[in-house]
Amino acid sequence: MSSIELKTVLGRAPAMRACGSVLAALLVAAMLVSSPVALAQEAVSPAPAGEQEISPAQTPSTPAPDAPAGTQGRVTGEQASPVELADDGTIAAEAEATLPHDLSPWGMYLAADWVVKAVMIGLVVASLVTWTVWLAKSLEIAGARAVAGRGLKRVIQAESLPDAVRRLEGKNGPVALMVRAAAHEMAASQSTLPYGGAQGLKERVNSHLSRIMAQAGRRVTRGTGILASVGSTAPFVGLFGTVWGIMNSFIGISEAQTTNLAVVAPGIAEALLATALGLVAAIPAVLIYNVFARSIAGYRLLLADAAAAVERLVSRDIDRRAVPDAAAGAAHELSRAAE
Repeated sequence: MSSIELKTVLGRAPAMRACGSVLAALLVAAMLVSSPVALAQEAVSPAPAGEQEISPAQTPSTPAPDAPAGTQGRVTGEQASPVELADDGTIAAEAEATLPHDLSPWGMYLAADWVVKAVMIGLVVASLVTWTVWLAKSLEIAGARAVAGRGLKRVIQAESLPDAVRRLEGKNGPVALMVRAAAHEMAASQSTLPYGGAQGLKERVNSHLSRIMAQAGRRVTRGTGILASVGSTAPFVGLFGTVWGIMNSFIGISEAQTTNLAVVAPGIAEALLATALGLVAAIPAVLIYNVFARSIAGYRLLLADAAAAVERLVSRDIDRRAVPDAAAGAAHELSRAAE
């Protein structure tokens, strides 16, 4: 019996060892599962009444009497925001008070310095003078070209100098004056023509015609020098106003000790307005001067053609004197034309 019992006990030992290991594993698993749950319960459980923290809303507004002196002047970010907003409002108010309310050209003129105002007035006057000269000289040059063209047509259609005098009788203008001057010189040279020859007469007639052309050209170019002066000097006058306005802007920056745009903008705007007026006065003056230069050149060309036509009539009349029958009739007609 003892051997049989010993064998039974020895056979159960491995099974008991296996059950013990299984029980140990279950115990360890239970411990691992129970520990997070306990930690979570501790985190959720309310703190004791004596250890509860006081919220910022429940803190007394009166500072502690024994707080350090350095910490009493500190302000938190939340407390500093109204101050910053107040500063922004002050800066905006200052900018609104500094900037002019009227930023139109007239408003900038009224707010400008007296030097800039003088520059603007001068440029406006120069522009008015430019357009006045344009209107007056346009009418004058157009009328002179029309008169010269009609006179040239009559001179070309004439067969002789006395015929040209009759065609232009009672007419005004340089061409009519040329024809009368040539007829007068022909009549004055009748006695000396057989001795002095035709060359001297042609030179004297050419001298009369050149002087008449020079006077007519000088008369029609009168007033165009103003356009040249305005076109060449107006940009620099406007630049002077620009420099003065920018200088005042920098002076305002120095006095206000700030680089705020509200301090700089008005002076710069006034300076740019002076520059714009300078260009408004100069650009039309230059363009109008060039147009007048071309028109005057065309007018002088008409006068030169008329002078050449008169010289041809004089040369033709001189050659007709060689014909015996036509000499007496030509001399009579020239005397009548000179009268």
